[in-house]
Amino acid sequence: MSSFKLFEPFKPAGDQERAIDQLVEGVEKGYKYQTLLGATGTGKTFTIANVINRVKKPTLIMAPNKTLAAQLCSELRTFFPENAVEYFISYYDYYQPEAYIPQRDLYIEKDASINDEIDRYRHSATRSLLEREDVIVVASVSCIYSLGQPEEYKTNSFVIREGDKLSRDDFIDQLIYMLYERNDYEFKRNNFRVNINVVDFIPSFDEYAYRVRFDEDSIRSITKLHPVSLEPVEKIESLWIFPASHFILRDEKLKRAIDSIRVELEERIKYFESLGKVVEAKRIEQRTLYDIEMLQTIGYCKGVENYSRHFTFRKPGEPPITLLDYFPKDFLVILDESHLSVPQIRGMYRGDEARKKNLIDFGFRLPSAYDNRPLRFEEFIEKANQIIFMSATPASFEKENSSQIVEQIIRPTGILDPIVEVRDFESQVNDSINETRENAKRGFRTLITTLTKRLAEDLANYLIQEGIKAYYLHSEQDAIERLDVLHNLRLGKYDVVVGINLLREGLDLPEVTRVLILDADKEGFLRSSTSLIQTIGRAARNVESKVILYASKITESMREAIDETNRRRKIQMEYNLKHNITPTSISKPISDIVDRDSEGNSIEEELRSIIKSNKNDLELTEKEIRTKMIEYAKEWKFEEAAKYRDLLKLLKNIFEDKEVDFATGLEEKIARKRSKGKRTRSKG
Repeated sequence: MSSFKLFEPFKPAGDQERAIDQLVEGVEKGYKYQTLLGATGTGKTFTIANVINRVKKPTLIMAPNKTLAAQLCSELRTFFPENAVEYFISYYDYYQPEAYIPQRDLYIEKDASINDEIDRYRHSATRSLLEREDVIVVASVSCIYSLGQPEEYKTNSFVIREGDKLSRDDFIDQLIYMLYERNDYEFKRNNFRVNINVVDFIPSFDEYAYRVRFDEDSIRSITKLHPVSLEPVEKIESLWIFPASHFILRDEKLKRAIDSIRVELEERIKYFESLGKVVEAKRIEQRTLYDIEMLQTIGYCKGVENYSRHFTFRKPGEPPITLLDYFPKDFLVILDESHLSVPQIRGMYRGDEARKKNLIDFGFRLPSAYDNRPLRFEEFIEKANQIIFMSATPASFEKENSSQIVEQIIRPTGILDPIVEVRDFESQVNDSINETRENAKRGFRTLITTLTKRLAEDLANYLIQEGIKAYYLHSEQDAIERLDVLHNLRLGKYDVVVGINLLREGLDLPEVTRVLILDADKEGFLRSSTSLIQTIGRAARNVESKVILYASKITESMREAIDETNRRRKIQMEYNLKHNITPTSISKPISDIVDRDSEGNSIEEELRSIIKSNKNDLELTEKEIRTKMIEYAKEWKFEEAAKYRDLLKLLKNIFEDKEVDFATGLEEKIARKRSKGKRTRSKG
């Protein structure tokens, strides 16, 4: 049984204890599906941590995006400091999938930039799953995509121990066999270097380096090293080393896989020739034979994942091997924000299939490429042993299939769900102005959601003309710019932020006491009961909060959202009265959104400051930014890491030409941005 050990900074409060007991009972009874219906701000993550601690099962937690996954992972690491809490997301910083557009006869080669640090997290996750039982993996939807076979990954690993009979050359051969590369100049992950009787290497799963000293034919010592200074950290007795890639196949199994690829190739060539498609037949022959040659030579080729069905000896159409196959049979799955996660999992397969169809039809890939795919939803459900859906607004699938729906409505702070009013849509613009102005006088902030980008932008400009400090939050802004906007909203530099679908999940803004929803009666995704409840939840941080829906009629979605909000409000009021609790607004330091000075400098001004401190030295500036980015990522401070990532991108964008004058290039960009901002504010 897994030895989870929960660190509890506080005890369960409100209805957390009841929710924990019910969910644990459901797991022990063998329920396939359960739902935790947790209102915003009730501490769902702490509840789930308690459930994991009590059922003692390896757990996969899936979040609908990387940011939420990082936040969950960070929280769970504080709750389980002695256990393996891993982070598994897509390792691409940039990804342009392989594609073919027949109308233009345009082939687009796969182009991707792999984040080395995230790749390490992925290897750390699979290694932990194979080594121990007390594992929690927080993942994005990338965990349902094809991954190498766990049996091969484990078979191709090996353990070294102090005193083992193993020569230096045999150890080097073993590293090369596992796809590690010798590099005596640049020491990095998945590389090794040799100095007489010493081999230094950085394994696929670790940030530390290791030094192995040899006598004539045995291991004298194994030492863990700091990856930069190479100072000794500690001596260790043994180390389990895993391959540099999840896709690894050797010897007889590799030969079998290649033979299988050749058979499929011959069938495909005959198929194209029977249709008179000579170009396609020649294309698939040349491309596949080249890949086979690479596989025979180095055991790897570009796009190797497209042959995954042959490597795992699956039949056409069989489910791919994924991260779920690295878990033991009895494991637990948590789907966070399930109203988003379930549709996301459903949609992955069809999108992947549609893209590959042209590649296969026109001879760029063998049909087996179809089997390098994400799991279908039905396959995912079958592989998952037990699932707990977690959402403030569970959708129909969760409600209809769950053996029990466990509610967690009560907030330990006593804060009630906001009052919801419905007002006439004909006066929505003027009324929004009045509400925002009055709210600002009381020292609070406002969020306004619209249905279209055009209306959001025009309304923000109109509010500015009326003397209100407004800002338009849109999808083209990067993560750091959005954080700047929200940071400045909390500081009071803005009275109101206007947006479309950017104000639903994941915002924690205690100063916001008004949420205004325009055109609330226009049925659709943005005005469904689920979206309305999520948006209303943005005002559940302050006792002064109110939500106003502007509409000409009350739709079914509006009625469901209002009734549910009032139901939760009543439950909280009764709890507060019974326990003599006086609701208190959440107090959260403003620096929690993004740690920067109170002036809230723009990303360009931040870069200007760093450049100036480095005396216009491009290489020194780039090195400083990259170092800070890596440091923050290692500390799980992903907002700060993202800030330095964006600084790095901006630096490369402005100074691609190394002869350009630093000051001139940056000042021109800042001037253009300010000019654009003035034009935006002057519209309307």
